[in-house]
Amino acid sequence: MRTDAQLLAAAQTDAHAFRELYERYAERIHGFQLGRTRDQDAALDLTAETFAQAWLSRARFEDLADGSAAPWLYAIARHVLVSSVRRNQLERTACERLGVLAELDRPQVVSEPSETWLEGLKEALLELRPHERDAVRLRVIDELSYAEVGHAAGTTPGTARVRVHRGLAALRQRLLNPKEAMR
Repeated sequence: MRTDAQLLAAAQTDAHAFRELYERYAERIHGFQLGRTRDQDAALDLTAETFAQAWLSRARFEDLADGSAAPWLYAIARHVLVSSVRRNQLERTACERLGVLAELDRPQVVSEPSETWLEGLKEALLELRPHERDAVRLRVIDELSYAEVGHAAGTTPGTARVRVHRGLAALRQRLLNPKEAMR
């Protein structure tokens, strides 16, 4: 039987390998989402989104758990759940401010955000020091704890926290003031 890491490596060229990973974890991820939402339909949607995100990011998987993809999948599931909550919370707040609470009862239309807000992000990430870029990726994208980031980077959680802080501060500076960052 192949490990999760082997399945994800094979999934680069073989969709059946990803299907096997899905079959191993779908029920557990669904249980995770259901336990947090208490809504069967929402849990099914969030589970589907979790695996869609896992499929899209399969090439970025790093085996940090001796062949298991469980921590990686649960991090994605947590990210999908938090993103869903934030979207709904932002919409509710905006509707309350505008006095259009009835809008919340209408079917939700999902639209893709403009990608212009991402302009320059890739370049700004590449300008970071490698240890800061790695720390930001592990903490923000992979959603690891500072202890996990420190372990992956071979350093302490405190050092990992400093690297993430410095990396994010540099990104913020570069993205908000691109002309000044160039100097």
